[in-house]
Amino acid sequence: MLSAGRCLVPADCTPLSGLLDSACNDSPISQFIMASTSSPTSGKGAGLKPKSTRLLEVLNALEEGGSPHREEIFIAPPDSAAGDFTDEDSGDDDDRRGARLPGSVLHAAVVPEDSGSGEEGHLWPWTAARRQRAPVASQRHWAKRDIRPDFSSWTALDPHMEDLKSQELSPVGLFELFFDEGTINFIVNETNRYAWQKNVNLGLTAQELKCVLGILILSGYISYPRRRMFWETSPDSHHHLVADAIRRDRFELIFSYLHFADNSELDESDRFAKVRPLIVQMNHSFQKHAPLEEFYSFGASTCEYFGHRGSKRRAAGKAVRLGYEVWCGTTSQGYLVWFEPAQGTRFTRPDRGLDLAGSMVVRFVDALQERGHLPYHIFFDKVFTSVKLMSILKKKGVKATGTVREYRTERCPLKDPKELKKMKRGSFDYRVDESEEIIVCRWHDSSVVDICSNAVGIEPLVPGSRQAGTAKMRSWVQRPSLVRLFQEKAGGVSRMDQNIAKYKVKIRGMKWYSSFIGYVIDAALSNAWQLHGICCADARVDLLAFRRYVACVYLESNADTSSLGRHGRRLETESRFDMIGHWIVHQDKRTRCALCHSQTNTRCEKCQKGVHAKCFREYHTR
Repeated sequence: MLSAGRCLVPADCTPLSGLLDSACNDSPISQFIMASTSSPTSGKGAGLKPKSTRLLEVLNALEEGGSPHREEIFIAPPDSAAGDFTDEDSGDDDDRRGARLPGSVLHAAVVPEDSGSGEEGHLWPWTAARRQRAPVASQRHWAKRDIRPDFSSWTALDPHMEDLKSQELSPVGLFELFFDEGTINFIVNETNRYAWQKNVNLGLTAQELKCVLGILILSGYISYPRRRMFWETSPDSHHHLVADAIRRDRFELIFSYLHFADNSELDESDRFAKVRPLIVQMNHSFQKHAPLEEFYSFGASTCEYFGHRGSKRRAAGKAVRLGYEVWCGTTSQGYLVWFEPAQGTRFTRPDRGLDLAGSMVVRFVDALQERGHLPYHIFFDKVFTSVKLMSILKKKGVKATGTVREYRTERCPLKDPKELKKMKRGSFDYRVDESEEIIVCRWHDSSVVDICSNAVGIEPLVPGSRQAGTAKMRSWVQRPSLVRLFQEKAGGVSRMDQNIAKYKVKIRGMKWYSSFIGYVIDAALSNAWQLHGICCADARVDLLAFRRYVACVYLESNADTSSLGRHGRRLETESRFDMIGHWIVHQDKRTRCALCHSQTNTRCEKCQKGVHAKCFREYHTR
């Protein structure tokens, strides 16, 4: 849902350079910034440059105000993200005490993105930009009729998904479609390179990295106040699966040097240069294995940032969330197809004729069309929608539907919202641009909402059940076809956020990008679980069981056997008979069956033992 106001804050305590994009003119943030930065027209301070607004002042104004708007403040990485200083520790990673921010962040200046200026506290252009929002004279001709779409129907098949179904991949196999051998080896090489640059001979192996990933995944559903408690010998906290897999000091050393890019080849114009190779690789894997569907959603997700230099959730009477903003394109069920962390217009150049949000939609569509120019249907909300964007997508052969703000309708002559509110619920008005067949509909539900589409019109009208009043009574209202389709197919990004939030990685490092790495791991697990539901519909497990299986296999099958000592035999025996997450998989090299000792080309993926299909049940039964 669109926030009423936004500030974007750098994660390294440098002077604040970010955005303040207000969703409406009466936003509490908008009023406060305009009031606090206006320069006096007469008197002693006349003609002076207005003082810059500080983050602390904005937060205090939000707490004191009584506005019902939802406020969100987003953190951005440092402007010069290529510097070595951004690898330094940002504070105690286990310190999550409410909203305690360092003074250098609280007193940092707010610079709105609309200004397009890199100067600290430069707020004059923002005021001018707000005044320029009045719509210009429209060249479109609007008519009161239904739309006549000329898109072809959806007939595409998905041979790749049929191939995945035939492989009968286990949860680990599905997760490794994204964190495959190439990605694991790349992270190992970059981590070893970074440690060597710091004069440390780390010697990280792929086996150890998988143990680290297993612990991060496990922290999503088993969390301690301090991560070292996993290795404590106290009976109330000791976790033998973690302790037997890797030593505590070795995990801490690997995690502190975990790296994803070569510092000598970073792009200084990219705030996320230190994780850019991982973003590129994940986007390639997500798109390669994505279900080929007609309906997709696009929106903004939030990667919460818990480092000492960043900020935490601030719950002081209203929801003020602090973290990285990520543009996401998903299927209607929440499979993440494409993502890009937001950096603002200072680091991302919008397409000509569009704002930054609309440009991100076009980039997502371009990524989709790499699999073929098909009549995809994209849904998004009023942050992105404009008649101009609908026109661009139609020229690309892509359907689109989304809620839209009134000033982006190019003066479509719809009935006044105040008049429409006086009419019965379900009333609507609509117009169609005759030149490009783009429809704008104003519909009265619990409030008045504008919806724009280049593919779906009014007919057929479909009745829908809606809640009426505070008594939770249901009533039937008429819904235009584009409203019904938007309500049914939009919301993929929200579904993805729900999946990630359930069991997200809890272990955080002290570098600004550590929380983003956890976000990528959670997204990969969510995608793998989505594929599991498609490929194994008859034996589908819930998300928790899926994550538990991946974590257990990574920790048990990649454990350092030289450090197990006398616990090694106990670990093997307990996992063999625990009846949890044992899958029989094919292996290229024939080995002896652990039960009958004859040759076999199948094995238990969790136990890493050769076993026939006929011996599988007996081998795992006491």
